[in-house]
Amino acid sequence: MSRFPIHTTDSAPERSKPLFEALKQAVGMVPNLAAGMAESPQLLEGFLAMREHYGKGTLSGAEIEVLSLTAAFENDCAWCVAFHSMMAGKNGVPVEVVDALRAGRSPEDARLGPLSDFARAMVRGRGAVGEAERKRLHAAGYTRAQALEVVFGMGFSLIANYAGHLVNPPLDQPLQAHEWHRATPHRAHPEPELTTR
Repeated sequence: MSRFPIHTTDSAPERSKPLFEALKQAVGMVPNLAAGMAESPQLLEGFLAMREHYGKGTLSGAEIEVLSLTAAFENDCAWCVAFHSMMAGKNGVPVEVVDALRAGRSPEDARLGPLSDFARAMVRGRGAVGEAERKRLHAAGYTRAQALEVVFGMGFSLIANYAGHLVNPPLDQPLQAHEWHRATPHRAHPEPELTTR
């Protein structure tokens, strides 16, 4: 059960109402997490502004979804895993990559695997990423500027993941086919299990 109201356009605070229309245009719906975040117009407005800037970077929609799924798994946000599983499919992320990310594994894809591993190391290390992960990211063709875009992406995801825990929104109907539960208990400070290639 949600701990916050899941607002509609009628019930949302005045400053949040126009943001609902922007969301409908961007993703075709007002997701329940955003409808809960609307309780704080400042949070929702800032989150959507970040989303817009993030999308203007050099990472593709598929790469952004890989990063979002990696962060959602690491931060244990079930709603976010379901949402980004759906969005990954819409952005052309291969099914086997989505399945690996939902299981907390490194994708075997030569480009997306190092990207996910870099993000996973960043979340687990609270921003401190080892030299091995940095080298693998660059060897996969990513630039130093794109490594910094991953920082932006992890900050963006952190807002959604933490809000997901606080709001605890119900799964939207389109997300129900992507429902996710962690298979094993989450350790507070897991040891890195990153794949080295």
